[in-house]
Amino acid sequence: MADRGMDLSGIPKEVRDHLAELELELSEGDITQKGYEKKRAKLLAPFLPHITSVELSLPDVQQQSSSGPTSDEPSPDAPGPSSSSGSRRNRSGGARDDRYRSDIHSEAVQAALAKHKEEKMALPMPTKRRSAFVQSPVENCTPPDTSSASEDEGSLRRQAALSAALAQSLQSPDYWINRSVQSSSTSSSASSTLSHGENKAQPQPTSALADLLASTRIENSAPPDVTSSTPERTPRADARVDLPPTPVPRGMPRGQSRLSMLDTTADGKRKGVPVNSRVSTKIQQLLNTLKRPKRPPLSEFFLDDSEEIVEVPQADPNTPRPEGRQIIPVKGEPLGVVSNWPPALQAALARWGATQAKSPALTTLDVTGKPLYTLTYGKLWSRSLKLAYTLLNKLGTKNEPVLKPGDRVALVYPNSDPAMFWVAFYGCLLAEVIPVPIEVPLSRQDAGSLQIGFLLGSCGVSLALTSEICLKGLPKTPQGEIMQFKGWPRMKWVVTDTKYLTKPSKDWQPHIPTANTDTAYIEYKASKEGTVMGVAVSKVALLTHCQALTQACNYCEGETLVNVLDCKKDMGLWHGVLTSVMNRIHTITVPYAVMKACPMSWVQRVHIHKARVALVKCRDLHWAMMAHRDQKDTNLSSIRMLIVADGANPWSVSSCDAFLNVFQSHGLKPEVICPCASSPEALTVAIRRPGARGTALPARAILSMGGLSHGVIRVNTEDKNSALTVQDVGHVMPGALMCIVKPDGPPQLCKTDEIGEIVLNSRAGGTMYYGLPGVTKNTFEVIPVNLAGAPIGEIPFTRTGLLGFVGPGSLVFVVGKNEGLLTVSGRRHNADDLVATALAVEPVKTVYRGRIAVFSVTVFYDERIVIVAEQRPDASEEDSFQWMSRVLQAIDSIHQVGLYCLALVPANTLPKTPLGGIHISETKQNFLEGNLHPCNILLCPHTCVTNLPKPRQKQPVGVGPASIMVGNLVAGKRMAQAAGRELGVVEEEGLVRKHQFLSEALQWRAQTDPDHVLYVLLNAKGVAVCTATCVQLHKRAEKITSALMERGGLNTGDNVVLLYPPGIDLIAAFYGCLYAGVIPVTVRPPHPQNLTATLPTVRMIIDVSKAACILTTQTLMRILRSREAAASVNIKTWPTIIDTDDLPRRRPPQLYKPPTAEMLAYLDFSVSTTGMLTGVKMSHAAVSTLCRSIKLQCELYSSRQIAICLDPYCGLGFVQWCLSSVYSGHQSILIPPMELEMSLPLWLSTLSQYKIRDTFCSYSVMELCTKGLGTQTDALKARGVNLSCVRSCVVIAEERPRLALTQSFSKLFKDLGLSPRAVSTAFGSRVNLAICLQGTAGPDPSTVYVDMKSLRHDRVRLVERGAPQSLSLMESGTILPGVRVIIVNPETRGPLGDSHLGEIWVNSPHSASGYYTIYGEESLQADHFNTRLSFGEPHTLWARTGYLGFVRRTELLGATGDRHDALFVVGQLDETLELRGLRYHPIDIETSVSRAHRSIAESAVFTWTNLLVVVAELAGSEQEALDLVPLVTNVVLEEHHLIVGVVVIVDPGVIPINSRGEKQRMHLRDSFLADQLDPIYVAYNM
Repeated sequence: MADRGMDLSGIPKEVRDHLAELELELSEGDITQKGYEKKRAKLLAPFLPHITSVELSLPDVQQQSSSGPTSDEPSPDAPGPSSSSGSRRNRSGGARDDRYRSDIHSEAVQAALAKHKEEKMALPMPTKRRSAFVQSPVENCTPPDTSSASEDEGSLRRQAALSAALAQSLQSPDYWINRSVQSSSTSSSASSTLSHGENKAQPQPTSALADLLASTRIENSAPPDVTSSTPERTPRADARVDLPPTPVPRGMPRGQSRLSMLDTTADGKRKGVPVNSRVSTKIQQLLNTLKRPKRPPLSEFFLDDSEEIVEVPQADPNTPRPEGRQIIPVKGEPLGVVSNWPPALQAALARWGATQAKSPALTTLDVTGKPLYTLTYGKLWSRSLKLAYTLLNKLGTKNEPVLKPGDRVALVYPNSDPAMFWVAFYGCLLAEVIPVPIEVPLSRQDAGSLQIGFLLGSCGVSLALTSEICLKGLPKTPQGEIMQFKGWPRMKWVVTDTKYLTKPSKDWQPHIPTANTDTAYIEYKASKEGTVMGVAVSKVALLTHCQALTQACNYCEGETLVNVLDCKKDMGLWHGVLTSVMNRIHTITVPYAVMKACPMSWVQRVHIHKARVALVKCRDLHWAMMAHRDQKDTNLSSIRMLIVADGANPWSVSSCDAFLNVFQSHGLKPEVICPCASSPEALTVAIRRPGARGTALPARAILSMGGLSHGVIRVNTEDKNSALTVQDVGHVMPGALMCIVKPDGPPQLCKTDEIGEIVLNSRAGGTMYYGLPGVTKNTFEVIPVNLAGAPIGEIPFTRTGLLGFVGPGSLVFVVGKNEGLLTVSGRRHNADDLVATALAVEPVKTVYRGRIAVFSVTVFYDERIVIVAEQRPDASEEDSFQWMSRVLQAIDSIHQVGLYCLALVPANTLPKTPLGGIHISETKQNFLEGNLHPCNILLCPHTCVTNLPKPRQKQPVGVGPASIMVGNLVAGKRMAQAAGRELGVVEEEGLVRKHQFLSEALQWRAQTDPDHVLYVLLNAKGVAVCTATCVQLHKRAEKITSALMERGGLNTGDNVVLLYPPGIDLIAAFYGCLYAGVIPVTVRPPHPQNLTATLPTVRMIIDVSKAACILTTQTLMRILRSREAAASVNIKTWPTIIDTDDLPRRRPPQLYKPPTAEMLAYLDFSVSTTGMLTGVKMSHAAVSTLCRSIKLQCELYSSRQIAICLDPYCGLGFVQWCLSSVYSGHQSILIPPMELEMSLPLWLSTLSQYKIRDTFCSYSVMELCTKGLGTQTDALKARGVNLSCVRSCVVIAEERPRLALTQSFSKLFKDLGLSPRAVSTAFGSRVNLAICLQGTAGPDPSTVYVDMKSLRHDRVRLVERGAPQSLSLMESGTILPGVRVIIVNPETRGPLGDSHLGEIWVNSPHSASGYYTIYGEESLQADHFNTRLSFGEPHTLWARTGYLGFVRRTELLGATGDRHDALFVVGQLDETLELRGLRYHPIDIETSVSRAHRSIAESAVFTWTNLLVVVAELAGSEQEALDLVPLVTNVVLEEHHLIVGVVVIVDPGVIPINSRGEKQRMHLRDSFLADQLDPIYVAYNM
């Protein structure tokens, strides 16, 4: 569209009106871009010949709209300027943010994107829940998974490095400056190659991602291992040649890989998951995208126990290096000697106030741009005098004045009130107090107000001057006092309006000393981190700076100057307030508010007042240009100097050129444009002097961005896409000396072709950061050193924070600022350059141009680049995502750097600086704290994190006795094994019978001690609703036996399912089954409110156990046969159901006695955390040995009482609830965990009421108490709850001890008398229900800290508490009597040393005798139960627990007097994630994730085809969902050195948890892949 921005004056009026209407329709969204182009072309077709001629005569006019957007929203920073006449029609399209406008650059970006144009967009778009973000009107449909055509690899790559000839000629600096003026405009038809109607070929995201996406979709091959196959590369400087990787087959035989859950079938899909599900498609897309690893290649290195985690980048031999000679300091011209120069600035004011009282000093404008009033020099002098007198004499008493000369005073005035500010500033100078101008605080929580508080504190300010209007506008407390702003010291506010000032007495004269080194004023400066510091400028520096500016700009008395800048600081203060008064200049200020309303106002002022000098920023040039069409008669020929304050920004070139092109016809002379460079510390650094009429304009430098990123200057020859055109900022200031030094490290002088920081020595610079001597030294007292490190002289220089170089003719060029510097992998990038590239990506309908922030965050030992922009409310999801992916691609292509994160936030939500820009450090803070609330986010850790270590290749392990010598045991000092104490032999004849079978034990108790109460069942109120004595239990069991025999028609050895709520009925039914000779199977009853979820599990256990009959209650029987049940299972095929609520009165003829103790006693069914249902067979011998072992460990006798708050359906919970009391005779107080939901304190108050010494609970019970009662300890204490009686509180679990939970439980209830030593844990597994249990006799459980890096390598290295990357582990309780454990390598089955992590194998008489069935995995190793070591102790039979752990010998003594061996459980082998060749435990990653943000309630991780998927439950509001994505990615990368592939944000309660409180990660994984989670947001990390 070459015809877009042309002059339409030669076209009939009705056509012009049509065009204006079209433009309006487009801006309001009534017409698409494509339709607009079509209609416009049709209207203009007859007039095209005229247009071409117009275009040739004005080569640069159309630059604005060549590829600009076409809406005219007032973006908060760069409002779309309306014309002063208010007519909306003639507004131009595209309020671009001036600073970054460059057509050369737009064209470069379009060219870079065009390279990838043929590719289809194959990035998985994030999935978003509809309710969460109402912003998006477009359907969230997943883009089809298209396989992109493979493209010629070479075309995606840059051409090779510079030729040798070029390298030689680089020695002469003149070479790399292009002598002719570069016009920054190019034919716009070329620059809009990808501008508008091209949405059909969706371009694709990151540039070097293009080659990743070029590869077609994976079919019929094993899923790619994103983590390990790294093709070899040939490293070159600029040419990156990627060879296509050879696919590495990753198939592993099922037997070896214990990760049977992650096995995938041939086509990369897991069996049982619907292949066409949306999620699978997206993950497949993500895999395609990630198939080829990213540059740079990982170097070949891996050290097993290396302290160094990070991949150390190897220096590239082809990196460009500086080759010039060492730079020589550059001197400015000497300061001229002026005869009548005043001794101080106040003296100049006094002189003009007396001799030129009627002469105008300052004209201020109202909001419409009309002059409001003029302050004359007489008025300025008299008011300042009054203020000085008032400050010194009228505040406080005569003996105790509030202010003394030298005190600091804050000046709080809005920009729209410059006159009050001038009076306040000069009043302070005359009173010899030090003014500190600051911005007006808008609210208590204003962005950056905290840092302003730091400034006021460091400067010791306690008094603020302000105007009456401003004071009224400040936020007040309800009492009407001014609010105490966050972080501010206490302030006294003084209003300086004239009516409140006192006329000085006749004899009072201000003291005006000759300028000395005392501080005159303090100017604030914000650092990159957001801290605000005060730069002190001395009186002599103030005077010298005015003199230098007068000389450089050739100011004359009585001139007129138009100032558009903020007069409180920087150039606006130096030229518009100080130097202007020195030279009796008439200043016309145009505040920001006026510019917003009327962007042409400053040009009109220049025209009306025939101003000689104008002081502007690029923004003002840009706005004026956008609005100039209505102004036919403006004349700028009076201007002799147009000072561009931000001319040091490399992107200012195009604004200056474009402004000149538009206004040259209005009398603007090319040589009057004077860019300058300044810094808060050194004040003005350099300024271009106005040239004589007709002199050649200075040269431009066209530099290679690649060279700049390495800090060297290279003329850009080979690739115009990555060129940066820079204009000079003139010569050094008069009287100054300049050097270029290295920006980091010692201030070593740079070479002539090297970019460095400009340092300046001048009497006209700042002297220190007020009140901060430490920081001052590093900035204001720098002595440059030569290559040998020797100082080049005595004189100190000041760091300016500007990066640049000195070109031919001593011209100064600035290419960036220190604070915008992003150093990624040793290369330097400028934030402004990245913003420019992002804004050149079309179409920018998605974001506001002026509202974009670029910063870097440190993640995993390197800086990572983050871009945050404000999204327009009307942008669709698809558009935003497409724009983001194209930005990635453009930045990658042009800057050769990967973006880490690109976030879009809703309009107007980024923190603003007082003048409307973006507060970068606050934005960064919000990003890191999770307070940014983006509405769209794209993370690319896979593309830009290149310093991960090489994945570990596992060594093949030879097996046999020799491997003890070779390395299996090399690191261990001793074999890792431990044993409990001996069980001992039972002598007493009477007990032998009892010990053999539990059924006989109950009969024996019923005879010998019939009325002894075995069980007490409590309800929610703590009332005993049911008790059972030995004889009652026996009798009830007999009745159940009769019922079974009469109604069941059962054979001996049949399986019977017991379906009961937790209670005594369950226990009676169990013994009834034993009496009848049938095998009981306890099953958790279905939840009446949630049958669909819970009933299928019941049905499955009934089917798998082949149960012949179900024993249950009437209520549950009704549920099993109900209509609701029929909806989820087939209720017609239930086995016989017997309800035990009304039982026959008869006793059975005889009770069954098993012929041998090896006969089956019961089946224990449980669903493991990996989602597998397993039933284990428990023999009578195992049951009685287990009970005896527990009795010995816990010292249980019939006189003891224990409290049990556990689920009684499987594992150790069932043993404690049903078996232990009958065996040992102690009384068990039963508390069903579900009663706690009704009455939280139930368990604790029971412990207190019954004075219980030993109690058993589960983690879920402990968590309920910790979360629910944590705040109520005082109330419990008042009710008399006292836990000092509790000797041991054991948590029953089959997992690693949850140390954080047990510790917080102990701490919370310490106030109720709970001993810190009481809480401990037990450990059991499927093959052996109780391996460890903290008893009464053993030593306290010990805690160790292990190094997580070593743990991933299956090594155990103990570290000190608080060591980085450490994990605290608690011993899982003392090993039970009769139990032996050994740590074994799960692959080789050889024993390990005690410094290795291995599988825990157990040998014990109470191990289960085998699996009944394993549902879904029948082939699972049958050798879980009777397996032998491959060497060492070949005859012992062991059972494999499937848990990883280690054994450590502690300093404590065991019961036998030997040193105690502690067993530490680390995690389940089936659950571990094998990533990058290392072993990870999900719980460790989840702990990190849950710590990442306060709103993450719970998290779970799993892998899918080598991608790590993190699911986080969001406890906060849905707008926080996207904040979690970068935080989760960061924390996993930092702490575990893994890149997260997919982040899924879900509602609380979505992660499935079993009855023991363990996460069911595999169920979660299946639900995710089947798209059943209803997530709030799914982010696919690139």
